[in-house]
Amino acid sequence: MTTRVIKSWSTLAVSAFYWRISTAFAQGAPGQKQQTLYDRLGGLAPISVVVSDFIDALMPDAVLNANPAIDAARKRVPAAYLKYHVTALVCQTTGGPCQYQGRGMKESHVHLNITESEWGRMVTLFKGVLAKHGVPAKETQELVDIVGSTKGDIVASRAVK
Repeated sequence: MTTRVIKSWSTLAVSAFYWRISTAFAQGAPGQKQQTLYDRLGGLAPISVVVSDFIDALMPDAVLNANPAIDAARKRVPAAYLKYHVTALVCQTTGGPCQYQGRGMKESHVHLNITESEWGRMVTLFKGVLAKHGVPAKETQELVDIVGSTKGDIVASRAVK
């Protein structure tokens, strides 16, 4: 009887061990389930800090504000409002729980007459802020790709100033 009980317990223990391993893999153990970009960036708090610094770099930029339409928008739209909407947009597009409630990119930017040169300046500032915060190369590239996907709706003028 004792031998049968020991065998039953060892069978149960082995079964439990395999069940734990298979459950761990099914629930996203390393190598099985890839984390979202949102998770890899650390979630909402780090995203909001990076967005805040990015908007702080954009608002006073002399190159961008040389465009009269951008300069007027900077004076009309509070930085806090932009930070809120951009944070929600980044959160949502990286797989986070936020829901962006703002206008579309085209509608938000068409009146600004943004040029290729101004776009390039924005991307340079964005990459600088990401580097300042130590965002890894893979995540930086994914973010740059996300931003790049909006270029067609934001850049209105192909002219280089």
